[in-house]
Amino acid sequence: MADLPDKRTAFMDWYLEVVEASELTDKRYPVKGLNVWTPYGLRARRNLDAVMVREIEATGSRAVEFPALIPATEFAKEKEHIKGFDAQVYWVTKGGTSDLDVPLVLRPTSETAMYPVFALWVRSHRDLPLNVYQIVNTFRYETKTTRPFLRVREIHFFEEHTCQADEAAATERVASNREAFRRMADAFGLPYLAVRRPEWDKFPGAFYSIALDIPVGEGRTLQIGSIHHYRENFARPYGIRYEAADGSQRFVHQTTFGLSERLLGAILAVHGDSKGAVFPTAIAPHEVVIVPIPAAAASASPAEVAADVADRLRRHGVRVHLDDGEERPGAKYYRWELAGVPLRLEIGRREAEGRTATAVDRLGAKGPIALDRLESEVAERLAAFDRALRSRADEAFRSAFSVARSLAELAGSTTVRLVAWCGSEACGRAVESALDGALLGTPEDPLPFEAGTAGPCLGCGARESVRWALAARPL
Repeated sequence: MADLPDKRTAFMDWYLEVVEASELTDKRYPVKGLNVWTPYGLRARRNLDAVMVREIEATGSRAVEFPALIPATEFAKEKEHIKGFDAQVYWVTKGGTSDLDVPLVLRPTSETAMYPVFALWVRSHRDLPLNVYQIVNTFRYETKTTRPFLRVREIHFFEEHTCQADEAAATERVASNREAFRRMADAFGLPYLAVRRPEWDKFPGAFYSIALDIPVGEGRTLQIGSIHHYRENFARPYGIRYEAADGSQRFVHQTTFGLSERLLGAILAVHGDSKGAVFPTAIAPHEVVIVPIPAAAASASPAEVAADVADRLRRHGVRVHLDDGEERPGAKYYRWELAGVPLRLEIGRREAEGRTATAVDRLGAKGPIALDRLESEVAERLAAFDRALRSRADEAFRSAFSVARSLAELAGSTTVRLVAWCGSEACGRAVESALDGALLGTPEDPLPFEAGTAGPCLGCGARESVRWALAARPL
């Protein structure tokens, strides 16, 4: 394979080649934006799901699964919601050869599928909080150029939906979601910023929206998830109310938390390099690949030792692959580096006879391990790899931001820009026009570097009520 395109200056070309070469998905399905999950990609996705499930269930959320088809009558109840999605909806209008009495929507997201049922489930304050999630496929008619994992029409979607007693409880749930995602991101070695979107860019029907953003390429960002606080905006049209302890009837306040397969694309985008994909151990389809190197007349067979090593690691719970195929060792090394495997164990004559293995991690750290301490040494190497991977990602993250002191500085930006903003839409739009991008909003997390006090506003020059905001060209 030829050298990969430069990741920073030709990010999308690099990304598409890595996804294809590492065989994570097959994009040749005859409907645009609907990709086939390959065995290798599906393993990564399932491992990703396992981390999400572990962390959201640790907060008390419970799994449910709702139908994919939503009656148009229910979808229309929340006018702002349908206005936000009407250009992306797939409609089902026939059953066989018969026209349906009520057209059905193939879910773009599940508020309008779940909330009529939530109105049946929530009757008393004793039913609260209701915190449930599902991992399902959603469908949106994406009209832009589709990209595997990043922009698709059939989305592998994690969504939590909750009902809370009041606004304060809903705000606490938003904070809980943010903490759950922080733990997920730690497992993925993924630096990010939580950003409160401006009013004109929040989710349809939301009181406010917090997006989870990462920088990619030159001055671009990728939204990898979102958390929304709805207040009563959905509870009122769907009649989700409860009897409070004092006997009064009250509407619930609601939140949602959404992630998708875009998170897998983000992990590739952040950790991948000039050799291909790089997976953190938490989601790697194979944590360890073992490559036996054939040797004639060895006193100990490399193939037999390698098979024993693989068996021991499997019993220890490690996701391991024994590559005993006929390719030359160098070709195997190249292929597994391209596929992003965290740790490779090489076993030739010298290693087999000395009861060792040569360990090479995906970032290039190399050294022998003793087979009598195999399980503990592999665990230590994988942990060291994850630490080094996170350190490398953090360094790149910090370098991806810079301050812009005037609108003129925004043209041609190759970093994510930190701008002083008074909060008005007019000034936000002025930033967007100057950048030819988007004002993402105000960061909820600490900035990746010390920027000092914001001001004056780049749009109007105001010095009061000015905050730092992020501006970039969303991918």
